[in-house]
Amino acid sequence: MIGRSKIKWLQHETNRFFIYFLLVSFVVTCNFLLFFNYMEMDEQEVRDAAPITFWNIILLTLLFCAIDFFRRRAMITKPVNRIMEAIDKVVDGDFSVRIPYIKGEDSGNEFDYIIKGLNDMTKELGSVETLRTDFISNVSHELKTPLAAIQNYGTMLQSGMLSEEQRVEYATAITEQTKRLSNLITNILKLNRLENQQIYPEKESFNLSEHICECLLGFEYAWEQKDIEIETDIDEDIMICQDKELLSLVWNNLFSNAIKFNEKNGKVTVKVKKIDKKVSVEVSDTGCGISPEVGKHMFEKFYQGDTSHATKGNGLGLALVKKVIDIVGGNIGVQSVLGEGTTFKVLLDVDN
Repeated sequence: MIGRSKIKWLQHETNRFFIYFLLVSFVVTCNFLLFFNYMEMDEQEVRDAAPITFWNIILLTLLFCAIDFFRRRAMITKPVNRIMEAIDKVVDGDFSVRIPYIKGEDSGNEFDYIIKGLNDMTKELGSVETLRTDFISNVSHELKTPLAAIQNYGTMLQSGMLSEEQRVEYATAITEQTKRLSNLITNILKLNRLENQQIYPEKESFNLSEHICECLLGFEYAWEQKDIEIETDIDEDIMICQDKELLSLVWNNLFSNAIKFNEKNGKVTVKVKKIDKKVSVEVSDTGCGISPEVGKHMFEKFYQGDTSHATKGNGLGLALVKKVIDIVGGNIGVQSVLGEGTTFKVLLDVDN
């Protein structure tokens, strides 16, 4: 039993044959009419020539169909089949597939344009899949670490041989781990909402200078614990029209990192300057600094320079910062020297 695809193919080829037949017939007929104008032929000669002419038309039609068939097979069917095979692999979840170009990436061939687009798509999908896998792996790791600590300290608390001091120590450790777990889940939810555009900027006019000072004062206990010197150079009464709550995420994360990764008796400098219609906010520290390799990935989710995850944090803070800055239409850059310190610089429009 002939399949549907075979029947469609036969119908398509039959239609193509009749198109060529009509085209050849028209051309041959026109040529004969022109030829008869210059020659005298009786009716019998015309009748004798008609069958031969008809079979010539059939032969030419078959010839043209054959030429067109092999042309399409070489120039259209093979590239299309190659593309369809790659698409089938992508549908099955294989994002490593790359389609060879017909003539070259910059050849100007129409199929090469399509192939380039598909190759770029599979490359991007592969990156997304890698990020998704890494995300799941990192979330699992970040959830497992505090949960394991809570379980261990909880088990030790059940012991009847603990002193009061040890009980307080273990209870404090459990509290710290639950806070870390809570912050992780909160940041994941915030980042998810930002990436899915479920949070839209609610712009209002406010005093950025006072706002940054308020956020900085929220870390007073943290910097006093490490005897960190705070230096500020903030222009007064800088008014800005932006989303105040979203920008709080930016300043809180930058201040937290500047203190967290700073050395004891280190220094944190905050500069806020108005330059024409923009505001520049710089947060500098004298901490451990960032290597060029870490700097390339620092705004990626869960990326941490400390691969052992021993450092406090979950690798989501700077990803949140970058996403917020993108949403409010600003720019963020970083300069760092390993072992000397890091400076983050944020540029925002005053009126956006």
